[in-house]
Amino acid sequence: FHPSPVTAITCSLLALTMSANNKKGILATVGAIGVAAGALGTLLYQKMTKYKPPKKWDDNGRGYAYGGMNQPTAGVRSKQELKKGKHALQLYSLGTPNGVKITILLEELSDEYKIQYDAWLIRISKSEQFGSGFVDINPNSKIPALLDYTEDDTKPIRVFESASIMLYLCEHYDPKGLFLPKDSALKAECINWVMWAIGAAPYLGGGFGHFYNYAPIKIKYAIDRFSMESKRQLDVLEKHLSGELKGFSPCSGGPYICGEKYTIADMIIWPWWGNLVLGRLYSAASFLDVENTYPHVMKWAKMMWERPQVRRGRMVNRAWGDKEWQLPERHSPEDFEKSRNLWDPAKRTDESKQ
Repeated sequence: FHPSPVTAITCSLLALTMSANNKKGILATVGAIGVAAGALGTLLYQKMTKYKPPKKWDDNGRGYAYGGMNQPTAGVRSKQELKKGKHALQLYSLGTPNGVKITILLEELSDEYKIQYDAWLIRISKSEQFGSGFVDINPNSKIPALLDYTEDDTKPIRVFESASIMLYLCEHYDPKGLFLPKDSALKAECINWVMWAIGAAPYLGGGFGHFYNYAPIKIKYAIDRFSMESKRQLDVLEKHLSGELKGFSPCSGGPYICGEKYTIADMIIWPWWGNLVLGRLYSAASFLDVENTYPHVMKWAKMMWERPQVRRGRMVNRAWGDKEWQLPERHSPEDFEKSRNLWDPAKRTDESKQ
């Protein structure tokens, strides 16, 4: 016999009333409260699982994480001009995985070609990405966004979306083809993985990361769905880096995504999947059993972390966590001097805080 939640609540209230004249009133009261709580929980569960989409969706309250920031409309919400530094390249970003992709590449270009840039912090929690200056660069109001004043100091070239920025920087500032190969087969393979990352990341971040880490309620179906997809993506990387899924690839088997050549494919994948397996993203490494399941991905992620440019790139526009790993704004290589013990292989002293 399974009474309805309403029946259970009614019986519980009757028991509460009768308990006042009963020698076992206390026990009855406790039991009645327990039944009522269980029944209310059942009602809430049924309401959640029986949700049916209305004929027309209504944005009524946005009762979820970051609801005030997320709205179903685009465009400017406030008047806010962007700052401009002395360099031709002006980056407006935040040290999330999407932002770190760009700052890793910029640090690589800085070391190899002495190219400099200014990196300005965009606080997305304060909706600065909806300011007028930022929307002028990216109508989609997502970090990162770049202005290049090299050709015209009054009419810069705007570049938005992380993959677009990386390809643009390689095309204009990597003449040796160090990070985007000139060889046709390797270049195609590199771009394959860049596009794979762009297509796959929303399932990891907006899917798994949201429901596992940020959602106000834990929904088993959603977590299971995106955990499965996140592990499938990790397995794609694992089998590629191990050489198991060679196919027509000219460079399967590691140690980098494009074989022996370190490229923007590594830079665009590492901030998401590399940080995930290293335990720095959503605190989900144990939940996804990465240590035992994806040894080649783990080896690659650790190898990437040994690069000083990767460490510095992860610090830029970072304004949370351990203060020694934060560099909210970057305007010169000298900005990293105080933290040399964290990124310089000759000076590193503390690996405990990452």
